Order: sequence, then C-alpha cells, then structure tokens
Amino acid sequence: ATLIVPTEALAAAIAAEWNAQGEQLDLQGMTLTRLANVAIDRTPETRSELADELSRYASTDVTCYLADTPAELQARQDAAWKPMRDWVGKQHGVILVPVIGLIASPQPEASLEAVRAYALSLDDFRLTALTWACSLLGSAVLALAMEGGKLDAKQALLASCIDEDWQIEQWGEDDEAKAVRAARARDAQALQLWFEVLR
Repeated sequence: ATLIVPTEALAAAIAAEWNAQGEQLDLQGMTLTRLANVAIDRTPETRSELADELSRYASTDVTCYLADTPAELQARQDAAWKPMRDWVGKQHGVILVPVIGLIASPQPEASLEAVRAYALSLDDFRLTALTWACSLLGSAVLALAMEGGKLDAKQALLASCIDEDWQIEQWGEDDEAKAVRAARARDAQALQLWFEVLR
C-alpha cells in the first residue's frame, strides 16, 4: 500500500526518520515507519479487536494495583497513578477502582465500554498509536493520558516503571535491562511525536 499519512507534519517526521539512517536500515529504531505501516495495512481490518484489547488492559490496569508493602512504594504508586485515574475518569468517563495487592478486582462494565467506544471513535492512525502505547506502558490509563497530551513520553514511562524502578533501587540494574529500558524510551518519544503531529 502507498505510504500516505494524515498530516504533513507526520510525513516530515517519517522522512526525517529515513534520512537519519546510515549504511544499514535500523528497522527496529524506525518506530514512526512501523506505526504507519500498521495503521495502513492492518488497523483498518482489526479495529474491533484493537478496541477490545484496550478494554482488556483497562480491566486489569497497572494503575489500579497498589502494593500492600512497603508503604513507600505504595505512596509512590498512588502519587503517580491516582491523578491519572482521576483524569481519565473526568475526560473519558472511565472510572476504575484501585485495589491493594495483586488479586484481580472486576472493573465497572460501563468504564470498559467507554474505553472501547473511545478507541473506535479514533481514526486508524490514532488508534494504532494508542494501542501501541497501551502495550508499551502496560496501561490503558497511561496510554490515554499520553494520547490526550496529559503526560509526555518521559512522564508516562516513569509512571509505568514505578515497580521496576523500585526493584532496581533495591537490587541494581543489569546491562540487558538498561538496553530494554532505552528501547522503550525511544519508542515512547516516537509515540509522543506521533500524537503531537496528529493533533
């Protein structure tokens, strides 16, 4: 399919991504190109499935599971996640109930349907990126906040990594984990740019 995108700004960003390549193409690093390919080739045929996936993430959203111990970790989680749950409730009518510990708690069906309805209201390019953000951050709440401009890439990634960063503080971080985190940060920055040039 022809690579045609909705805005000139996104086209320019994709062109810049290609122009930054060297002797060999780094396809994994070309996040905007990969997103555009998915939005054009796959999303039109899978919109309903993508909306369902976002709803499933919301049903077990990471921002709803607070640690029972230690208290300091729970405080960090609540400070980062509660404002985002409140925002998504006001902005999208998605009211999610937090719990202490890892035992799953059913979320209101109306909230899950609100996530699904919002996802289906988006065009293929925004829906593709929202789904990708949800997978990257492990959270529909944080993905919606990023898509809506409430969080930037750095803020969203930090909010998604509170548990991981706590473990690093306790036990340290290896080189493989650093590489994975760097790749996630790169993708998050690309997603922020994607959302910005589509607004």
